[in-house]
Amino acid sequence: MIIDGIEAFSGKNILLLQGPVGPFFRRFATDLRRQGATVHAINFSGGDWLFNDKNAINFRSHPREWRSFFENLLNDLDIDIIFLFGDCRPIHVVAHQIATQYGVQIGVFEEGYVRPNFITLEKNGVNNHSSAAREAQFYFSQKAIPTPKEKQVGYAFPQMMLWAFLYYVCSLLLKPFFWHYRHHRRLHIIEGYIWTRSFLRKAYYRITERHMEKKLTTTLSKQYFLLPLQVYNDAQIHTHSDFATVETFIRHVVTSFSKHAPLGTHLVIKHHPMDRGYNDYSNWLQQLEFLYDLSGRVHYIHDQHLPSLLDHAIGTVVVNSTVGLSALLHGSPLKVCGRAMYDFKGLTYQGTLDEFWREAADEKVDSKLFGSFRNYLIATTQINGNFYKRIKGEKAATGLSWIALKNDENSIKPNKFRSDSHIHG
Repeated sequence: MIIDGIEAFSGKNILLLQGPVGPFFRRFATDLRRQGATVHAINFSGGDWLFNDKNAINFRSHPREWRSFFENLLNDLDIDIIFLFGDCRPIHVVAHQIATQYGVQIGVFEEGYVRPNFITLEKNGVNNHSSAAREAQFYFSQKAIPTPKEKQVGYAFPQMMLWAFLYYVCSLLLKPFFWHYRHHRRLHIIEGYIWTRSFLRKAYYRITERHMEKKLTTTLSKQYFLLPLQVYNDAQIHTHSDFATVETFIRHVVTSFSKHAPLGTHLVIKHHPMDRGYNDYSNWLQQLEFLYDLSGRVHYIHDQHLPSLLDHAIGTVVVNSTVGLSALLHGSPLKVCGRAMYDFKGLTYQGTLDEFWREAADEKVDSKLFGSFRNYLIATTQINGNFYKRIKGEKAATGLSWIALKNDENSIKPNKFRSDSHIHG
């Protein structure tokens, strides 16, 4: 979808559904209109209303009416392409089903597979819904892909926090005007307390875990397996895995580790930074440690430097996360327990989790295959930039750096989208 650059959308009738919190979709609409596209947008909540332009369409009916409303809208506006952020939100799942029936093209934005300087834009779906090829031979068959120098985004967290704060406040204040709207995550004033608790916990862990990173990169180097966790309500858990909850996943891993990991090895469980204010597994993990006779072998950490942890781990276990791609970049043998677009022979460990504990030390990541895979991802699914902060010097309203890679015999061969890629129901 991004091979020909933003110019490929010239003359198209485009509909924007929900985007990331903040003004990104409004800015994206500006860039599309500069290319000669006709752009429409929909407000589902007060937060959407705040950041979309004044001509956006308000959907204020009950969710059960969304299907017929959307179907009529596609016909009335003669839409060619739909853009949305996150393909697992209920309103987007329904929109995806209908758009597929009508043959309308779908572009899905998501946080970057390759971070921190990229965002993702794929046709039809992202993560396990991605149409990327899942076989080594496809990537080995690619000719050399040009890899332009990426521009640095810089620290974008303050901007993300500002946009999120404004989005949620406006959604709450304008709730009477969008009474039937149901956010895909909790939308409540208690979120302010949770974010405050997150900052306090971060300061607390900085003190209580101040020696942990040094210990993991010296004394315990190459003696532990890394288990990075997901946010409790992440689609990687409820959609892209068979685990009902993060706790279910943790218990599965700890049980296997207790029975099959070599004596003397450790399990380091890293909490997701965006989940810090919501959950604390400390007491529960202590109970598991006692129950499975793992005293001193399970370590629960929070904000340590991830690349350093990956460099010193025997191997890494994930559900389906961009941390998996980071692990491969750092040459850390990887076991995927969910469903991931990068989980195929040559990149990840294909045996069972029980076997992984004993065989990971002898596993080697195929750096040549990963390099080809990563370059292909960047060329076909990644745009240099950020949803929350614009790259300085970029003329695009979004601040993105669009780089067109024309599809010809001397360039790249895009993967044909799988016929079974529409797996949203």
